[in-house]
Amino acid sequence: MERLKIQNNSVTLVDQVEDKLLTYFREKDLQTGDPIPNEMELSASLGVARSVLREALSRLKMMGMIETRTRRGMILSEPSILGGMKRVVDPRILSEDALFDILGFRIALEIGICSDIFRNITPKDIEDLEEIVKVGIMYENNEYAPFSEFTFHTRLYQITGNKTIAEFQNIVHPVMTFVKDKFKEYLAPINIKLKEEGRIVTHQDLLHYLKENDEDGYRRALEQHFEVYKIFIRQKNETIHHSKCVVKQ
Repeated sequence: MERLKIQNNSVTLVDQVEDKLLTYFREKDLQTGDPIPNEMELSASLGVARSVLREALSRLKMMGMIETRTRRGMILSEPSILGGMKRVVDPRILSEDALFDILGFRIALEIGICSDIFRNITPKDIEDLEEIVKVGIMYENNEYAPFSEFTFHTRLYQITGNKTIAEFQNIVHPVMTFVKDKFKEYLAPINIKLKEEGRIVTHQDLLHYLKENDEDGYRRALEQHFEVYKIFIRQKNETIHHSKCVVKQ
């Protein structure tokens, strides 16, 4: 194996080793399941200490790009596209701005996949959704039990046939649950007002449009289903803007 030269610059040595390894994988056209040279060979070729190499390899293992198999050593594996995101999206340590951005992204994504849902949905999918709605638990003011909320929307993501979209739901669900709990005193009045105005859209309502194959109606209903969060985010942003104006004065 030819020597992989490391250049000295402002990038850390571990960063350089990681980049060189990725370049090597591409140049050698390694595929999922192909073996990777052992630590001794890689260390000698890179001209770095094994401790540095191990840290770089550890990063790649965390991303799911490398696996260690019994009797085979290290092999190249296909990483989860959102694997890194799954490790850092912890609502307990995210700022409010980050939480709201993720919430807004989730809403935009679910509205954006409407066409895919109607293109792929089958009678079996409808049956599954009917059962989910049937056993779902809904509290007052359009609040669903976390499991009911997760199960219904996860099934919608799965219908698209896009594994990355389905995986995103697993990542964002804890954020949604955290936001609902942390800001429930703000969300409750909004839901009460929407209910008084007859603007609440339930899972049962969404299912109705799916069964009727009414994509436009479903899209409008879905936007209304998420209206409580849109109003909440808008109110929070207005409060922040007002606070900044007061400080400047």
